[in-house]
Amino acid sequence: MQTIRKKDRSRTTANQVRARIEAGGERLWRFDDFRDHPFTAVAQALSRMVRNGELQRLSKGTYYRPRQSKFGPTLPNQANMRSLVARSKTLFPAGVAAANQLGFTTQIVRQGEISTPSASLPRKLIGTGTKVYTRRPDAWKRLTVEEAAILDFLRRGGKDSELAPEETVRRIIDLLSKADTYAHLTRIIDSEPPRIRALLGALGEQLGAKRGMLDHLRKSLNPSSRFDFGIFTDMPNAKAWQAKGAH
Repeated sequence: MQTIRKKDRSRTTANQVRARIEAGGERLWRFDDFRDHPFTAVAQALSRMVRNGELQRLSKGTYYRPRQSKFGPTLPNQANMRSLVARSKTLFPAGVAAANQLGFTTQIVRQGEISTPSASLPRKLIGTGTKVYTRRPDAWKRLTVEEAAILDFLRRGGKDSELAPEETVRRIIDLLSKADTYAHLTRIIDSEPPRIRALLGALGEQLGAKRGMLDHLRKSLNPSSRFDFGIFTDMPNAKAWQAKGAH
C-alpha cells in the first residue's frame, strides 16, 4: 500500500511538473523552479521529458523548453543562460567587452568575452563561441564589474582601445580617480602579476597615490625586470617603473 501511495505521489508530481512547463512556454527551467515538490520526483519527471524530446538538458540541473518555429526548434536566449551561470559563478567582461564597457571602444564582439576566477564554466550555458579567461585570482571576487574590467584592460596593455595613446592614458586615470577605485585595486594588488603591479604603480604616481602604497608596489618588483606596458609605454614615468622600451 505504501509503495502504491509513493508511486501515486510521484505520478502526481510528474503531471504537475509537466503542466507547469507546458504552461510556461519557451523558457529555461531549473530544479529551483520546483522546490514545492520532492527533488527526486522532479528529477525523474524532467529526465522523462528529455527522453521524450520535450525538453533539452543544457547542463546539470538546467533545462530548456523550445518553441517550434517554421525553421525548427528555437534556441535558448544567450543572455538568460549567462544570467543563470552568474548566480553561482563570478563573471566579468573581458577583452573588447571590457574595453567597450569602460568607454575605450565602440566595438562589440558578437560572441562576447568574459573572465572568471573559476577553473571552468558550463559551455552550453555561456555559448560555445564565447571567449573565456579562467582562473583569475580569487581576490577578483571582491571587485566590482568595472574594477575587474579595468584590470583586464591593463592586463592587455590597453590594446583594445580605439583612442589615441594620450587619450587612453587620460581615460584610465579618470577611471582610477573615481571614488575609491584605485584604493580597491591596490588592496588586491599582491594577487596580480608584477607587470600589472608596475603599471598600477606608474598610474598611481600620476594620480598622486599615497607614498606608502607606491613604495610597497616598487619593493614588490624585481629591479632587474622589465615589463611590457603596451599602449602605456610612453607615460612620462614609465621608465622609472621598469617599462620595457620606455624613453
